[in-house]
Amino acid sequence: MAVNIDTVYQKVLAIANKEQRGYITPQEFNLYANLAQQEIFEQYFYDLNQQARIPGNEYIHSDVDDILEEKIQVFERVQTSGFSNAIHVNYGYPKPSHAYRVTKLQYSGADVEILKTKDFLDCLNGGPLTRPSDKRPIGNIKTNYMDIRGSDLNVSLKPTYMTYIRKPNQVNWGYFVVGGSALYDSNSSKTKHFQHHDSEEIELIYKILKLAGISMKSADLASSAQNMENTLDQKEKQ
Repeated sequence: MAVNIDTVYQKVLAIANKEQRGYITPQEFNLYANLAQQEIFEQYFYDLNQQARIPGNEYIHSDVDDILEEKIQVFERVQTSGFSNAIHVNYGYPKPSHAYRVTKLQYSGADVEILKTKDFLDCLNGGPLTRPSDKRPIGNIKTNYMDIRGSDLNVSLKPTYMTYIRKPNQVNWGYFVVGGSALYDSNSSKTKHFQHHDSEEIELIYKILKLAGISMKSADLASSAQNMENTLDQKEKQ
């Protein structure tokens, strides 16, 4: 369940050539490909937030939710060991640099209740009923670190289990040059494929075309790619 980068590049070239808009070099393609995949990835979470805002939707698990979760699931990872040492005993433990969003934490088998900063501080500063314990720990996720507190309110606990959504890896269309032409190199040391769900192939092609059209100052190509993208969105909604 991944998208082959050479398939995407060849289709991008075919459409660009058909539109007589010039050649998109491997360097340009790799740049656009990484921008496109990041845009698609971040759109998943925007769409999830929008779904949650629909009145009554918190009680209904819609087909849209299922589709989004299936696409996000590709990027889910589990970590049970190898956690970095604390930044400081009072401030927490580093979040993996490739983690986009932490979804679950545990400490010694106990689920950590992940709270927003205000609620986290309120629990720490509240009475006995709200304070955490080692069996009922609470946590707060910052940009670069995770802070888990248990019975000792002054000490940040090291997680023992974590699930998270990792950021997409950088993709790259690897090649070698023969007679002045770039030829595809499938060697894994050079070529890095998209991690996205295979259903995203068309979306990736359209977004790359749109980026290429803007960069090449070709309003027609950008408009054509946008029209293709809009058509795809309408079909998915139907």
